[in-house]
Amino acid sequence: MVTRITVIGMGYVGIPCAALLADVPGFLVTGLQRRSKRSGWKIEHLNAGKSPFEGDEPGLDELIAKVVAKGSFKVTDDVDVLKDSDVILIDVQTPTDENHVPQYDSLREVSKQIGERIKKGTLVVVESTVAPGTTQNVVQKIIEEKSGLKSDEDFDLAFAYERVMPGKLIRNIVHLPRIVGGNTPQSAKRAVDMYSKIVKAPVHQTDVLTAEVSKTIENAYRDVNIAFANEMALVCESLGVNTYEVIEFVNELDSRNMHIPGAGVGGHCLPKDTWLLRHGLNEYGSQKVEAKFISLAREINNYMPVHMTHLIEDALEKKGVKIQGATVTVLGIAYLENADDTRNTPALVLINTLEEKGAKVVLHDPYVQKWDLGPHEIERDIYTAAKDSDCLALVTRHRDYIDLNFSKLGEIMRTRTLVDGRNVYEEDKLVAHDFEYRAVGKVGLKG
Repeated sequence: MVTRITVIGMGYVGIPCAALLADVPGFLVTGLQRRSKRSGWKIEHLNAGKSPFEGDEPGLDELIAKVVAKGSFKVTDDVDVLKDSDVILIDVQTPTDENHVPQYDSLREVSKQIGERIKKGTLVVVESTVAPGTTQNVVQKIIEEKSGLKSDEDFDLAFAYERVMPGKLIRNIVHLPRIVGGNTPQSAKRAVDMYSKIVKAPVHQTDVLTAEVSKTIENAYRDVNIAFANEMALVCESLGVNTYEVIEFVNELDSRNMHIPGAGVGGHCLPKDTWLLRHGLNEYGSQKVEAKFISLAREINNYMPVHMTHLIEDALEKKGVKIQGATVTVLGIAYLENADDTRNTPALVLINTLEEKGAKVVLHDPYVQKWDLGPHEIERDIYTAAKDSDCLALVTRHRDYIDLNFSKLGEIMRTRTLVDGRNVYEEDKLVAHDFEYRAVGKVGLKG
């Protein structure tokens, strides 16, 4: 018996999940991707058996080529594929706006498309991260309204959140536990049975709301821990203490796991999931809870790329250079090391803040092919990017930046300054090459 599965959204979640499911005997998987100027090219790329990702993704290239070759995976922009689907997975983006309100345009649109085409007995699974309460109050209502079907009688509905990360897409889906929340016990069991065919770790069954809350709290927890590390880095800088030495001492206790600070927090999840949690609380909570702690964490983490600008300005000043009119080369546009994902990258805040201060910004990244968030081109050669620069500002810890030739860089730069946002370099090595060095959590503003 053949099970026809449609995965809506060919991104970092949808592609690896679709490819893994397509490798299961008896599963025929279709990826549904909207054809647009920005992402329409993925359709032909994937149908040719190629991964669209430039970063390291162990096992994904080979898996896509395999399932396309055997005919169990294809991609289309024809929404009528939903009519014959036995299982539909929703993997569209759910961003928040400048007021931290979820923007569910894509989620509502695909829910409408599903409702207009769904057949009885179909299992619909939301994998996109949403505010608690969204699966039942948005997705379910739209599908029922458009289809005339009832979710507890005519089709099954579940929420099963992903834990993917660029560079570990296949690994995380296969080897990390999966939490599946069903609208009914039957819906949850159907989804658990499906995921158990590709997940080697435990697959836990619960209700929809518990699963939604678990996802947002999971990421809010990490965001808060990073925010604490970032604030302590600012404290240590102010006191003239190396925060990384402090972290080593703190973490000698088994009961401590202090995170490391950095130039900022990016990615599709952490910058928004805290706000999704708060939104769900405000919309569907039974009593007034402000959730101040997680909101403060967002404020601290959002400040870190701005702090990078302060470090750059201070380093330049020590060399007698004003930031207005200076050229700053930003090293790393992706939010994560050795990946090409730029979603919510802290580099964008740094770039905008530098330009507001009158600096000229040059971008370099070995993995990101193009920059869609501004007019800048990305230099492919680091020495071209550094030529006549007044400062190197490292945002992303790509492997390409670990062992740079500072002798050569110093010769081609106009001013030798470097600001380290990821604790990559030792100050002594930079000083030996006559660089003015600043680092988040190690070398702070000189009063």
